[in-house]
Amino acid sequence: MPAVLLDLDGTLVDSNYVHTLAWFRALARHGHVVPMARIHRLVGMGAEQLLEELVGEHDEAVEDAWQREFADLRDEIPALPGAADLARVVKERGATVVLATSGKPDDVDALRRTLGADEWIDAAVSSSEVESSKPAPDIFVRALEKAGADPEDAVVIGDTVWDVKAASACGVACVGLTCGGISRAELEEAGAIAVCTDPAALVADLDRVLTHSQLRW
Repeated sequence: MPAVLLDLDGTLVDSNYVHTLAWFRALARHGHVVPMARIHRLVGMGAEQLLEELVGEHDEAVEDAWQREFADLRDEIPALPGAADLARVVKERGATVVLATSGKPDDVDALRRTLGADEWIDAAVSSSEVESSKPAPDIFVRALEKAGADPEDAVVIGDTVWDVKAASACGVACVGLTCGGISRAELEEAGAIAVCTDPAALVADLDRVLTHSQLRW
């Protein structure tokens, strides 16, 4: 049975710029003035990797501050157009659907309620279940295990180059969405097999994209 591994932040819910603001505030509280544009390019990484890139080390105090800032803003985040429909359509086509996200468990739970697609989601993997978050492949490897699928029978749908690189590292094709703020050119350069604007556009073009992915449906 084919598997569809869905990223959450920036792919199904419009949270990337909220994460950017939360990180900006958390970093500033601890004496780090980092341009938001630089932070945004790293959203989608796990917190440890993001902080190592921005300040040279993992600082738990900054991570905790980000978590508080994000939690205060989390209820304002909407689902992206067509997000629940995407989960429903691929499930109805016979796929095993797994959320595969670098998010924290509390955030994942809250954003799943916003998404409102649990009836079509078979399993979920968050950063708490793996040693390393994206761009390491661990989250997608674990998602494949939960789906009982081989890499050639799966496709990742994500919005960042970190999704594409993590998918590539475990041999899974990745479809990119630009709704997280990363351009088509960047996603294609990272190795995305197809790029759409958002989940609604992917649903509308699903037959072509799935044929291109060479999944055995």
